[in-house]
Amino acid sequence: MINIEELQSTFRGRLIQPNDSDYDEERQVWNGYIDKHPALIAKCSGMADVIDAVNFARKNDIEVSVRGGGHNVAGSALCDDGMVIDLSEMRGIHVDASQKLARVQGGATWGDLDRETQVFGLAAPGGVVSTTGVAGLTLGGGLGWMRKKHGLSCDNLQSVEIVTADGELLTASDTENPDLFWALRGGGGNFGIVTSFVFHLHEVGPTVMMCAVMYPVEIAKTVLSTWKDFMIASPDEISSQLLFWALPDTDDFPDEARGKHVIAITAMYVGDPDEGEKAFRELREINTPVLDLSGKIPYSVAQTMFDPFFPKNERHYYFKSQDLASLNQETMDALIEGAKNRPVPSMLLAIWHYGGEMNRIASTDTAFGSRNTTFLMSVDSVWDDPADSEKVISWSRNFLDQMKQFSGDGMYVNFSGFGEEGEDLVQKAYGDNYERLTKIKTEYDPDNFFHLNQNIKPVSE
Repeated sequence: MINIEELQSTFRGRLIQPNDSDYDEERQVWNGYIDKHPALIAKCSGMADVIDAVNFARKNDIEVSVRGGGHNVAGSALCDDGMVIDLSEMRGIHVDASQKLARVQGGATWGDLDRETQVFGLAAPGGVVSTTGVAGLTLGGGLGWMRKKHGLSCDNLQSVEIVTADGELLTASDTENPDLFWALRGGGGNFGIVTSFVFHLHEVGPTVMMCAVMYPVEIAKTVLSTWKDFMIASPDEISSQLLFWALPDTDDFPDEARGKHVIAITAMYVGDPDEGEKAFRELREINTPVLDLSGKIPYSVAQTMFDPFFPKNERHYYFKSQDLASLNQETMDALIEGAKNRPVPSMLLAIWHYGGEMNRIASTDTAFGSRNTTFLMSVDSVWDDPADSEKVISWSRNFLDQMKQFSGDGMYVNFSGFGEEGEDLVQKAYGDNYERLTKIKTEYDPDNFFHLNQNIKPVSE
């Protein structure tokens, strides 16, 4: 039990300990596989609470984890026996429509941000699940439906306010603490606690054209090959991913489609929906689909399409990724064979196409380390029965090992499993940017106070 009397004297938010009635609810995160028991959860009401919590933890030598939206698969938002600095009640958003800017507090989700910005027909490039936290996604890069047109979430940052390990509040931007700002655009939660972000916004919606067409997995070779060629030649308005999946037995799908194994193409057209409808015709006419849910829908609805399949604390998750050196026939054959052997049907095998603006930005312009690849493979392991955990995680790791012969140099740090490879994983994720990141870590967090993350170690360690 942590003696909270000193912190309690100034802290305006809630301090939750194991004997409190809401403790078990408050220690939940999105991933139901994670079951950790912190000694203290400090639910901050504002940046002053964050500063107090950091100073209290440092003074008393308490291990710290940081929770924004609590959506990270790895579960590093929680810690056993330490202190969770929780920003989930800091969800304020201010939109300056004339300047196309939004200031967003560190506990907000992308659903929160989309709701406010779409009032003005604007949006910041976010993720593909609306319950994802703005902070975690952005600090790890931020793959979303607008990545080819407008880049990653981190590419649209204008500035941040951050509390560092010594309890100091700093602004980081291209002109203030520029090295720190460079590191925060992809370098994760290694350098402090970001209490607010300022994003550049883009005109999007209110209606967009979505492609969501699902073909029988038996024609996967044709679908995958067609999709690859289409995406390589596609305009920046189209961002897409391809999924091997089994349609769940839910009301979201017609009876005759449920349970069928499919290869699905999902894509958004960021532009005129009528032009998008024409552009997606080729993808929707590869063969007779099992199901075609494509259509013109509100942007805010498109952002929630995957939400029902990834509920908070109800399912178990293990997401891991690696860049692909190419998507040649040998690679495609290995992907298809792997997809056939998934141990539970709820698992997804996803191929993300990069390209466009996110690849035009130089690999050294931000910390994000995979600017020079075209395709990312992610094993999105989702399961419901705890008895399947060992089987699913073991299969996922073995499949990724088998695919290393086709892999590129990097991976997506937000899809890193449980980070079990430690420093080797982090070095792979950041590539040539890793050395610079270690120097910045040493400057701003020399004692590695913030280490429950995909950890970049300071030089002193």
